[in-house]
Amino acid sequence: MKQDRHAAILRLIQEEAIETQTQLAERLSQRGIPVTQATVSRDIKDLRLVKAPDGKGGSRYVQNGDAQSGSITERLSYIFVNSVLSADYAGNIIVLRTLPGSANAAAEAVDSMDLPEVLGTMAGDNTIFIVVRESADAPALTQRFRKSLNQ
Repeated sequence: MKQDRHAAILRLIQEEAIETQTQLAERLSQRGIPVTQATVSRDIKDLRLVKAPDGKGGSRYVQNGDAQSGSITERLSYIFVNSVLSADYAGNIIVLRTLPGSANAAAEAVDSMDLPEVLGTMAGDNTIFIVVRESADAPALTQRFRKSLNQ
C-alpha cells in the first residue's frame, strides 16, 4: 500500500502543481487512496519532496533531486525558495531577507524570472532590494514572493 501511495504521489506532483499537504491528501483521496495529513507529511519526508517555484508565482512539490539537478533557472529557483526568509515592500522597493550569504544567488533567481514589473535588483549579504517600475505593482509582487515562500 505504501509503495502504491508513493507512486501515486510522484505521479501527481509530476502531473499537477500541488502546493499543500491538504491539496495532496485531497487529490490522493480522489484517486481512491484515503490518507491522513500525518501520513502525507511522512510520505513527503520519505520521498524527499521539497517546494519549488512553479514559475507562475506559486510553489509546488518536487522531488529534491528534480529541484537540484535541473536547469540553472530551476536551481536558482530552488535557492530562492530555500534561502529567502521574508518579503516586504515600501513604495516601489521590495525587500527580501535571506539567510546570511545567500542574497546574491537569490537575487539572480529573481533576475532569471524575467518579471516585467521589475526594474532591477541589488543584493548584499542577507538583503535584496528589488526596484519595481510602479509602486502599485509592489504589493502584488510581494504577495507572489510570499506565496512561493509559504508566508
